[in-house]
This record gives sequence, structure tokens and C-alpha cells, in this order.
Amino acid sequence: VRIQTENHYKGFWHCVQETYRTEKVRGFYKGVTASVLTVSVVSSVSFGTYKNFLGAICKLRYGAADAKPSELDVSLAGAAAGAARVVLTNPSEVAKVRMQTLRNPHPSTTHQPVSKPKYRGSLHCLKVIIKEEGFGGLYKGCSALLCRDCSSSAIYFLSYSALCNWLTPDGRNKPGFLVVLLSGGFAGVLAWGLGTPMDVIKSRMQTDESDQHKYKGLIHCVRESVRKEGAKVLFKGLGLNCIRAFPVNMVVFVTYEGVLRFRDHYVN
Repeated sequence: VRIQTENHYKGFWHCVQETYRTEKVRGFYKGVTASVLTVSVVSSVSFGTYKNFLGAICKLRYGAADAKPSELDVSLAGAAAGAARVVLTNPSEVAKVRMQTLRNPHPSTTHQPVSKPKYRGSLHCLKVIIKEEGFGGLYKGCSALLCRDCSSSAIYFLSYSALCNWLTPDGRNKPGFLVVLLSGGFAGVLAWGLGTPMDVIKSRMQTDESDQHKYKGLIHCVRESVRKEGAKVLFKGLGLNCIRAFPVNMVVFVTYEGVLRFRDHYVN
């Protein structure tokens, strides 16, 4: 978030060094509460929406929910899953971004008195936002997040499905463990490759507090960011996002497939 919203960092390692120098280890864990509290619910809603929406499309088009879907069907279901995520994640994203861009020097790094931070934690951050900006403040950057999650979720599920089909030998109905790992990892990388530009814009819009009003909306934020820093600004944090995405989504899809197979074996 800091790399995406601030232009004085020379790169990833410079950001790490400066964060540690001024805020020590705790600086790397700002905003983590909001993410931890929502991650399981968001994942459940996202994958549940995808599975049910895909089943509904297949039933409507082919007469059976378990019919083989087309690439368009998978993409539409993925986009629906992304849209469902936005409703749940936008408030936590705002809190995370505000917390991570908050400057709170560690007492050992300065001789000046350390002022009391504006936000004492993620939940306190949400309370302050509601007080100062109203409930609408919790959905700041919603348009950018919607663009990011709908497009990236569509390519996420489509690429996973396509890679699984491509890597699974003929005669097997389900992909193997290694296929799921690789397909999930690459799907995550592709999704973040597509989603990073809107992720940058989302973060910038969400750091724009009520007393700043730097951006009038999505298009204005894109235009101003590109005008001041060039088109490369839209890809800030791309490498870090992709490096993180591969192992995370390997685990996500292995878990997803495991749950589906457990359900099919013991429930159905």
C-alpha cells in the first residue's frame, strides 16, 4: 500500500528499510486485524458465490447445474464472485489502507515526543471513519475495487479452470494435487497482473480522507496519477503482488478442491 500511494520509495527493499527504521517490526503489521477478521468469510462468500452462480448459469443454459460450463460461463461466475466480495471487503480495505499509511514512529527512533496516533487499531479506525465521513466513508474507492475484483476474479477462475483442464490427463475427471497447486498459483499471478492497476487506484482513493479531497472519483484519480507519475504508476507493487499471489493461491485452491471432494464423498 505504501509503495502504491507514496512516491518517495525507490522500491520494495527501500520501503522495507524505511518502515523498519522508523516504526520497527510493528510497522509491518499495521492493518492486519481487518484482514484477518474478514479473510475466511470473504473467501467463503467468494467461492460460494462462484460455485452457485456457475451452477445457476449451467442449469439455465444447459438444463443441468453439473453440466460442463463454457469459458464465458466461468468468467461470468467469477465476475459475480468478485462483485460479492466488494460488499464485504471494502470497509476492511479502507481500514487496512488507512492503518498502513499512518505514520507512527517508534519511540526509539526519534528524540521528539511521539504524538498519539489517529487510529489505535482497525476497529477504532472504522469508528473514526464513520464519525468523520459517515458510513459512505467505509465504501470509499468502491468503484475501483469493483473494477479490480470483477475483472481479476473472472480471469482468476477462468485461468484456473483452463489450466486444470489443460494439465489433467485424458480419462481423469478431477485434477491431481500438483495440477491444483500449479493452476491455483498461476491463476493468482494472472489475476493480480490484471488487477494491480485498479488496486493502485483503489488504495489512493481510500487514503483520500475527508479533509483532503484530492480525487473527485475513479477517472479523476487515474488521470491525476498518470499525469503526475506516468503510466508506470498503475503497476506499482505488481511484482510484490505476484510473488505473494502464487503461494497463497496454491493453498487456497488446494483447500477449495479438498472441501469439494470431502462434500462429494461424505455428504452427497
